[in-house]
Amino acid sequence: MMKIVSKNILLAATLATIGVAAQAQTPGIDTKGTVGYVIDQRGYVAKSGAGLCWRTGYWTPAMAIAECDPDLAKKAETTTAAPAASAKPAAPKPAAKKVTMAADALFDFNKAVLRPEGKAKLDQLTKDIKNIKLEVIIAVGHADRIGNDKYNQKLSERRAASVKDYLVSKGVEANRVYAEGKGEKQPVTGDKCGKSVAKSKKLIDCLQPDRRVEIEVIGTQAQ
Repeated sequence: MMKIVSKNILLAATLATIGVAAQAQTPGIDTKGTVGYVIDQRGYVAKSGAGLCWRTGYWTPAMAIAECDPDLAKKAETTTAAPAASAKPAAPKPAAKKVTMAADALFDFNKAVLRPEGKAKLDQLTKDIKNIKLEVIIAVGHADRIGNDKYNQKLSERRAASVKDYLVSKGVEANRVYAEGKGEKQPVTGDKCGKSVAKSKKLIDCLQPDRRVEIEVIGTQAQ
């Protein structure tokens, strides 16, 4: 399984330990345990902004699931698979690593232009992933509740796009990086900052954890 040596990257999930409760949305797996779809650290199939599922490099039509490829999945249900001619070792299962970066480490407050410190952190990330067979990098931008919802949604999208553009400039294939913004919809501060929306230094400081970019790397150890 993939192992990246980085203080910034924490093990979020591995496909081998996905719970039964998530089976309705987990990827197709063949008889040898090979995984056909990329899963994020929450145990859900990773999807593009258009709602299309990310397939791994091991995907075949026989591994299709109804959530992602309903027509192919229906055919697979009516087809009896022929016995394998010879037993082959199961392909390694993609594993997920996740790092959450505070937005102020990457951007100035209320900005989407990468700071030098932010570029340095992403430079380290690109070094860490050179020794893996990369499936996909998912960059998700978040914002705090200060300002209106529409503005915060756009700000989170611009921040995620900036991360993607920088990674691509460092040699990561563009089709391997998926960027999206969640706006202010997924705060992590809960109720600890009160209900005020007035922009004050105290509130800005308190809501800092909500201004973040979550970067998830999914792949397998390079052979």
